[in-house]
Amino acid sequence: MVTDVMSEAFGREIVARSAFEREAVWLPLLAIHHLNAGVPVITDKMFIDCVLEGPAMIAPLAGTTFDSCDMGAVENPHSLLFKAQGPKLVGVIGFRDCTFVRCRFRQVGFSGHDDFIEAMKSDLPLVGATHS
Repeated sequence: MVTDVMSEAFGREIVARSAFEREAVWLPLLAIHHLNAGVPVITDKMFIDCVLEGPAMIAPLAGTTFDSCDMGAVENPHSLLFKAQGPKLVGVIGFRDCTFVRCRFRQVGFSGHDDFIEAMKSDLPLVGATHS
């Protein structure tokens, strides 16, 4: 059976879910279904042992945590980080009060303001990244 991932029924189902475990999550699809449901920020979700795939830029907001995640392999891990240039982030996928446990991020950048960028640089293990 083939699932129509752009159907309204699939969209309602994915927005209603509170947990994702051991699966690939295509971030643009997750974001568009939330936007279509009138939910501009993805909130209160748990991701365990998932592969989160882009291309995408995400903004982890208040209450979002990462535990033992692989943020993506790049020559310089700071290449994953993008500083916000204005008071609002446009074109990014926001996550609030979400938890990521042992997840792998692929083709995903992370955006935020100065405090967030500094925390990412110092606190998050960039497993699989080669420091230069």
